[in-house]
Amino acid sequence: MQIIITGGQGFLGQRLAKKLLNERRDLEELVLIDVIKPIAPNNDPRVRCIEMDLRDSTGLQALITEKTTALYHLAAIVSSHAEQDPDLGYEINFLATRNLLEACRQNNPKVRFIFSSSLAVFGGELPEIIQDSTAVTPQSTYGTQKAMCELLINDYTRKGFVDGLALRLPTICIRPGKPNKAASSFVSSIMREPLHGESAICPVAQDLNLWLSSPDTVINNFVHALTLPSLNPRDWHVINLPGFTISVKQMLADLAQVKGEAILKHIQFNFDESINNIVASWPATINCKTALDVGFTADKNFVDVIQQFIQCDM
Repeated sequence: MQIIITGGQGFLGQRLAKKLLNERRDLEELVLIDVIKPIAPNNDPRVRCIEMDLRDSTGLQALITEKTTALYHLAAIVSSHAEQDPDLGYEINFLATRNLLEACRQNNPKVRFIFSSSLAVFGGELPEIIQDSTAVTPQSTYGTQKAMCELLINDYTRKGFVDGLALRLPTICIRPGKPNKAASSFVSSIMREPLHGESAICPVAQDLNLWLSSPDTVINNFVHALTLPSLNPRDWHVINLPGFTISVKQMLADLAQVKGEAILKHIQFNFDESINNIVASWPATINCKTALDVGFTADKNFVDVIQQFIQCDM
């Protein structure tokens, strides 16, 4: 079994790589691809690290072969970055996806192509609860690019060019590391920085509701996607991954419950209308019955998410 991960040096890519190496005994080779040469977790000899810009399809033909079992496509530029530089966003978030799909089509149409999509494909006036059948109406360039990729993956799968599956991720919290250009970056920052005794800025209204998942739960769901049987080619090959709804105010209350009220002094409130508008356009409640029925999982509560970060990432 050979598995490829794009965005292999990123937070999710590295975490997924470690999980696969630890749990998939049938894994013969894990290929990590990124624009910065990835690092092999624990120097595992099964890992091959490749520096590559996926906008250039040169080299992909040699990477995706008959022995390739699955490809996790995690590489992307994040929401606010795509909004500020839409041309770059279309190149990286859409063109690179098409390059990968074409390489699978030409070399191995049986590849399980697992795409990291986003709840940002929704926006505008939404129903109270998102269903699997809810139409995508993105209100950001990033969300538009992700929606385009979902449609492309569905069409390639319908035609038998690939075995595609797009997983719509909730906002992931708590991410370790430093803030990035994602509109949702503050969601982790207002937890992570105070836990390290550092200041953080909350740019949105405290009554804003969010749809969240912990990093470990997302990774477990990524791995579970490998085990699912192929869907009928004419099915909708998009799954809303499970999450839970919580307001920013409740997140802060849970943080105080775990670490004491004094920790909240590290958080400053500086309302940013552009960020608030982007995040507020995303759904905060999703019906995930389909995902749960086929074995995907959700976190129980946000206190457990905070404890997970303290135990695993601090």
